[in-house]
Amino acid sequence: MGTTQLESVQEPKYWHLKTVLSEALDSDFAVGEVLPNERDLAARFGVARATLRQALEQLELEGRLQRRRGVGTTVAPPRVGVAVASAQREWAGGEADQAWQPVACTTAPAPAAVAAVLDIDADEPVHVVRRIRAGHGQAVAAELLYVPQSSVPELSAIDAPSGPARARGVLRELHRLGLDGQDRSVELGSARADDAKELDRLPGAPVLVVTTRYFAASGTAAVSVATYRADTCRLTFGDSGALEISHEDQDRAQGQEQAQGERRAS
Repeated sequence: MGTTQLESVQEPKYWHLKTVLSEALDSDFAVGEVLPNERDLAARFGVARATLRQALEQLELEGRLQRRRGVGTTVAPPRVGVAVASAQREWAGGEADQAWQPVACTTAPAPAAVAAVLDIDADEPVHVVRRIRAGHGQAVAAELLYVPQSSVPELSAIDAPSGPARARGVLRELHRLGLDGQDRSVELGSARADDAKELDRLPGAPVLVVTTRYFAASGTAAVSVATYRADTCRLTFGDSGALEISHEDQDRAQGQEQAQGERRAS
């Protein structure tokens, strides 16, 4: 990339810089390549480091860049399509689901918000199953699944007191309970320290938080709070996971919209 002075534009300077950097990532860098340091990049583009930092943060949020511990800022690979729902309406983590790997299971009171959704007392202990979801050889999501003891009444017959074996036992009993329905919400969040460590992200990095409530005949049977890497995941719902719009398509659409606006103005 040569030295590029940004011309006066109506849009915020960092946003224009983001567009210029995005084009440079496509033409001048390979996936996984480490970017020059902020001082050098700011000098090449003739901007303040604060402006550059805003542009880099936006590109990270959009999944074009990754910040890696001990490495620096690198060009991100294409997003991984991750299905978070299916027409089969099976329990996430049921016997047919191999995407999630249970890593731990404890018994503890659920957070107040989760207890309210489960319609249980705030101090009532629940089974907390922690799982990791992998894709393309890397961890892409970490989940906490909160299961009331009333949802798995036969669990007492399982000898394993904790760990992955106990988690699999909870999931097995939950799967036998059956599923009458589910609802789901997605929101942007920041990685907590424990999630960041498991997902190889920095604390505070942008993540997608998917909260799912599972229903059985008796009411809410479980609540899942799954944290997905926002820089590498493209969440899909139902069976239409093939839909994808690339950055190039988005840029082309924005260019067409701008051209149409200019024609209307003239």
